[in-house]
Amino acid sequence: MDLLDRAHEFENRSLRSLSTSDRVKISREAKALILDLNQIYKAKKDEKIMDLMKRLTAIKRKVEKRLKGAPLTT
Repeated sequence: MDLLDRAHEFENRSLRSLSTSDRVKISREAKALILDLNQIYKAKKDEKIMDLMKRLTAIKRKVEKRLKGAPLTT
C-alpha cells in the first residue's frame, strides 16, 4: 500500500510559505493521489479511504483558493 503511505505523507506535509509554483505542484499531486485512491475505493469500498480522499480534497481546495486569489469587489 505505497499509495496510502504517500497520501498520509502528503497530508502531513507543511504548507507554509509556498511559492506559486509549489502550490501548483501540490494541487496537481493532490489531484493525482485522489484519483488513484478513488480507483482503490471503487474496488474495496473502505470508508477509511473515502475519509482520506475527503481530507486531501480539503487541502487541495485550500491551496487552489490561495492560487486563484480573493475575488474583486465592485
